Amino acid sequence: MASLGGGLAGACAVTLIHESVRKIVPKAPRMDLLGMNAIAKGLNAAGIKTPTGNKLYTLALAGDILSNSIYYALAGAGKEKNIWVKSSLLGLAAGVAAVTLPGPLGLEEKHSNRTPETRLMTIGLYVAGALVATGIMKLLTKRKDKLNEEWERKLVTSAMG
Repeated sequence: MASLGGGLAGACAVTLIHESVRKIVPKAPRMDLLGMNAIAKGLNAAGIKTPTGNKLYTLALAGDILSNSIYYALAGAGKEKNIWVKSSLLGLAAGVAAVTLPGPLGLEEKHSNRTPETRLMTIGLYVAGALVATGIMKLLTKRKDKLNEEWERKLVTSAMG
């Protein structure tokens, strides 16, 4: 649960940062438009009518949050050792993929790859999301451990008398 909660927090963080930055920085990545492009392309290939405007935008954001939540949750898989390094590498990999894969996938590259600044911001967004995810995972794990200790103390106390 801590991994999923952290993954969701990281995904929401990357989306909120992106949506905020794109409104004030001219060279900011436009992952919303890339997501809309991907959804439209996929639906068209399947012969399904593509929604437009706010519906398409909402689907893109929801898809980003869902997929990024699952992806960032991977940082919590396995042993906790080196979780910060693991999550940083996951964020770096996601950012590099967001910069390099749109073209080969037949999507518009300009949304994440327009300028060196755009590429750097794209990568940075995903690293930031991964770090938020890991921080929340650690907080949730610490909270769960503390609650477990309290319950164990209460059980022992009630069993003794």
